[in-house]
Amino acid sequence: MEFVADFHIHSKYSRATSRDMDTQHIAEWAKLKGVTLMGTGDFTHHLWLEELKSRLEDLGNGLFKYNDVYFILTSEISSIYSKKGKTYRIHNIVFSPSFKTTDRINETLSRCGNLASDGRPILGLDASELARIIFDIDENCMIVCGHIWTPWFSLFGSMSGFDRIEDCFEEQTPKIFALETGLSSDPAMNWRLSALDKYTLISNSDSHSPSKIGREANVFDCELNYKTIREVLQTKDKKRFLYTIEFFPEEGKYHYDGHRLCGTRLSPTQTRENKGRCPKCGKPVTVGVMNRVEQLADRQEGYVPSNSIPFKNFISLDEIIAEVKGVAKTSQGVEREYRSCIAKMGNEFEILTKIPKDVLIKNLPAKIAEGILRVREGKVNIQAGFDGEYGKIAIFSAEDKKDTTEQQLSLF
Repeated sequence: MEFVADFHIHSKYSRATSRDMDTQHIAEWAKLKGVTLMGTGDFTHHLWLEELKSRLEDLGNGLFKYNDVYFILTSEISSIYSKKGKTYRIHNIVFSPSFKTTDRINETLSRCGNLASDGRPILGLDASELARIIFDIDENCMIVCGHIWTPWFSLFGSMSGFDRIEDCFEEQTPKIFALETGLSSDPAMNWRLSALDKYTLISNSDSHSPSKIGREANVFDCELNYKTIREVLQTKDKKRFLYTIEFFPEEGKYHYDGHRLCGTRLSPTQTRENKGRCPKCGKPVTVGVMNRVEQLADRQEGYVPSNSIPFKNFISLDEIIAEVKGVAKTSQGVEREYRSCIAKMGNEFEILTKIPKDVLIKNLPAKIAEGILRVREGKVNIQAGFDGEYGKIAIFSAEDKKDTTEQQLSLF
């Protein structure tokens, strides 16, 4: 069966996370979004794990169920440690096939740090040692490197990462077979590194609030059980892993280089011209994902490996509605319109990807339907995000908005 999966989220027990990130609201929004399989996130936190155990129905195949939404046990772990004189900050997503395995993981990791301090615990544990511990407990676990290009906390981060996967995971490297691209990169950027060809690239929302569930996700056509999903990811099976749903990477918070305090946004070329410093204050800029990809790439832009999993870039429905209305996407008017669209058309995934053009035009407000169709065709303008600032998207030009205003005024 075809289904959408979002493996990487956080619970209400993680820092800077909505208190609505509980099983009830996660399941509710997964249905609105059209996501069938959710990662639990944060299984290392004792209070969250208690809630999961009390609410999720164990299906006996490595997956769980709540309110008709499937769950897989996941948790992100932050490793901050020194190695050969340099400090590294690496985030990894751990997948567990059972509560029994999860309990053993938590028991062991609790000796390495305080798991109760945060839903995403910070451990002074070398990433290779973390992998050894996890795989010694249960070889059916999976470890996926999280948002691998983010500057401050990732495998290839410009401020805290490695140049090669082998340098990070050492002898455990052969057991790593999937990587998460993160919001600021898409598969096409990763395809420029031939060393990544053997890895399966996945995309997830890393959601800290229910409405952001599914903003990036994975589309499968396979059996809904842990063993099969692991097999599909391990073998990079294009027949069963259909495509990923991606941000336009420019929208991510670290796509370009820059200095947030000065409002300075720089392309990799501009950064080189300024010798890595902010032209306003002279301090070093945060080197973003695009620049870091270019540093490590051994291929030209546009190369597509023969075994690559396809992807589709989309903008979330609430962002489209917000632009049409000219208000913040957190406004009540946007949520009312969003829920109205869902009530008419099914779920967000169907609306953004599958419902035919004529059906959209017939059932949705004209400008919202037009916005969806423009996004499907990639007809958007984006100011790239930098140094922790999200990129700014424009689906409609100033002229489009002027025409709309004039049409509205002519009605009175």
